[in-house]
Amino acid sequence: MGPQPSHHRNWRPDLMVLPYANIHENRIQLHNIRDCVYRSEDDYDVRHFNRQVFLDDVQTVDFIMVPFKDAPALAHTMLSFGLRDGQHLVFSAEARLEQDEDYAAVAGATKQYELIYVVGTEEDLIKLRTDVRIVDVYLYPLNIDVSTTQRLFLAAVARVNQIARTPEFYQLLSNNCTTNIVDLVNQVHPHAIAEDLRILLPGQSDRLVYDQGWMAATGPFEEVRLASRINIKAQLYDGQGNFSRAIRSHSELQ
Repeated sequence: MGPQPSHHRNWRPDLMVLPYANIHENRIQLHNIRDCVYRSEDDYDVRHFNRQVFLDDVQTVDFIMVPFKDAPALAHTMLSFGLRDGQHLVFSAEARLEQDEDYAAVAGATKQYELIYVVGTEEDLIKLRTDVRIVDVYLYPLNIDVSTTQRLFLAAVARVNQIARTPEFYQLLSNNCTTNIVDLVNQVHPHAIAEDLRILLPGQSDRLVYDQGWMAATGPFEEVRLASRINIKAQLYDGQGNFSRAIRSHSELQ
């Protein structure tokens, strides 16, 4: 028998706690939402909180793409759900790293990492990338109706619970951030996303979303992409007010 996935390893502090949810009709109690504060990649305060979400309060969903700095054909992708009160919750499927372990593509292809779904705040998951890792972050509001958005949210919550119950290996080509999003979308709308090379090369996944007609923004793709880069707005955020509103504000700064 080959290696088996496990929830019991010497995890990195920011990836130690698994999120999960209790669901009762239209009320979802989310546990272990991450809201870390980072001074550097290795120096941070780990914080988690719980939140009750009523399904009717889930109003919007955005697609977030973070190209790899040295390999822009690859990228990390996430979904951010907007709530009626202006807060956002990000769902991010990631390789679950152990202490003193770094991500490497080769290891990601050979069952060296488990999979974790991080459910967190945008201030955590976005500023980690814009301010600490200094990589480009693109945020695309999606033109998806509220009912479909809510079903997608429930599918994401169910996936979080599935992983919390049963560990899985992260797999670079078949069980990663982008394939998990594709699976969620196809669960809500069967066959909505067919096999496409841009799933395997997720640095182009925003073009796939654009070609599907799901982006709220209109115009030529390159203009939409340029306007969707939120690094400067995230870096200028001073900790006052609502971060999610600040990164979505209209600004000439890009």
